[in-house]
Amino acid sequence: MDKAKVPVEQRAALALLLDDHRAVKKLFKQFQDAKDDADKESIAEETCLQLTIHAQIEEEIFYPALRGVSDKLDDILDEAKVEHGVAKDLIAEIESGEKDMLEARYTVLSEYVGHHVEEEENELFPAVIKAKVDLREVAQQLESRKSELLGEQAAAAQPS
Repeated sequence: MDKAKVPVEQRAALALLLDDHRAVKKLFKQFQDAKDDADKESIAEETCLQLTIHAQIEEEIFYPALRGVSDKLDDILDEAKVEHGVAKDLIAEIESGEKDMLEARYTVLSEYVGHHVEEEENELFPAVIKAKVDLREVAQQLESRKSELLGEQAAAAQPS
């Protein structure tokens, strides 16, 4: 999806989510190319963090802002919620630290998230644009919450 073609009242919110999608796709590629187990573990950890924060801001802010706009959007959001649940289960398994299944779990996660991203970008976002939902305030909330969650993660990672 070309961010420049997104109407201004939706651009900031959708651009933030699209940027998250691109960042995770890049991590999936890095994992595939990594030769060293420690590198793979580090990339998997970063991917899980990024996906967890992305899902959280969508569930807390983006999806609720779209609820009730149309039956079509509600159906897409219901499916997205279920997909998030499955992704969270895979993330929890990856974060459990069981190294012998890391590659398999990460591969399934990347395929699953790839499918979810495709649906968001090809179905949800165009439906949002078509419905002319004003997301300017939502964009500010998404940015603020994402920064807050990243800050919490950084603080938690600091040795005590």
